[in-house]
Amino acid sequence: MAKNAIVGQSGGPTAVINSSLAGVYEAAKRRGIDKVYGMKHGVQGLLNRDVIDLSEAINGELDIELLKRTPSSFLGSCRYKLPNADEQPEVYENLFNILQEMEIAWFFYIGGNDSMDTISKLSDYGRKTGSSIRFIGVPKTIDNDLEGTDHTPGFGSAAKYIGTTIKEIVRDSLVYDMRSVTIVEIMGRNAGWLTAAAALAKSDDCEGADLLYLPEVDFDPDRFVEKVKQLQEKKGNIVIAVSEGIRTRDGVYVCELQEALGPQDAFGHKILTGTARYLASLLSQRLGIKARAIELSTLQRCSSHMVSRMDITEAYQVGGAAVCAAEEGRTGEMVGLSRISENPYQCITELHDIHQIANQEKKVPRDWINKEGDGVTEEMLSYLRPLIQAELSPVYVSGLPRHIVLT
Repeated sequence: MAKNAIVGQSGGPTAVINSSLAGVYEAAKRRGIDKVYGMKHGVQGLLNRDVIDLSEAINGELDIELLKRTPSSFLGSCRYKLPNADEQPEVYENLFNILQEMEIAWFFYIGGNDSMDTISKLSDYGRKTGSSIRFIGVPKTIDNDLEGTDHTPGFGSAAKYIGTTIKEIVRDSLVYDMRSVTIVEIMGRNAGWLTAAAALAKSDDCEGADLLYLPEVDFDPDRFVEKVKQLQEKKGNIVIAVSEGIRTRDGVYVCELQEALGPQDAFGHKILTGTARYLASLLSQRLGIKARAIELSTLQRCSSHMVSRMDITEAYQVGGAAVCAAEEGRTGEMVGLSRISENPYQCITELHDIHQIANQEKKVPRDWINKEGDGVTEEMLSYLRPLIQAELSPVYVSGLPRHIVLT
């Protein structure tokens, strides 16, 4: 009788993805699972039989606490697109044979949209072939674009980092008595949740970002230049936050206006970069002003020194809830977070059919973006603020954070 569990991490990492791994591991061990295996580099690693017994890598409470505080994917990740079962059945036969040999009863995959696609395909094949293995998705993504959950673990910490960084950039921009524009490029291909988090910087001690541009609203370069020109008549130093994926009305990525986009990843997503650089050059040419570009890039997803305690707690909870679901006999589902109270803030976990989540994108509601399309509303701020609350300090050794690494 199958008696083991296996867990993997996939897609882009976050500052709290390992907290979900810790949640899965501890919950499974508490329920008497003999072995909890980890896939090294996701399902691609599993196909290569590259797995470890997590009890050999995680030893005691200190390792669990370090795991929660360690950014990126402890087990490694992949961007492997599982083919359709009817097109390449041999891939599934091989994978399920491996799982049977390892006596796997529960399969957990921590990831975003594409990872939920993997859970969908595996659970469907399992049902079709009469497999008793239970497949459960555990949400993560800093992009916050996953359906079936109020927000995704990983987003809150990224939002906290972005809000803090924008405050610091604003302070820096005011040092010199000269006119300048700073454009901050923030991740977000089709959804502007992360860029919206830049609005958190505005407070009684900070003016915040002057303009925010999200992919949900068409971007007009000429209107943008005119807006900056008008702002500079009122103030000398301007800070602007833009999503990497903003597009013109005809669907052209702004970064594409300057140079051809790079290659695509395994899922066919164009690799975006250069939006802020292009807009800074545009302002310099049109207005003759000093403009610089800052790309936050991977710092948004690996800054565990600024992790939100709320985020790390919820990441751990969804991992544990996934194990509960498997124990109850559920399969082909993802754990989601449901906000049941605003004041005080409260979220509970719930399960959703994976077919309603895989390959879907949750975008920022248009009425959470201001009428002009260059800022967000109070509804957005009310949504964001609870997610960045409290801190969880790293374990410091010799003045720097200590991480747990897989050797």
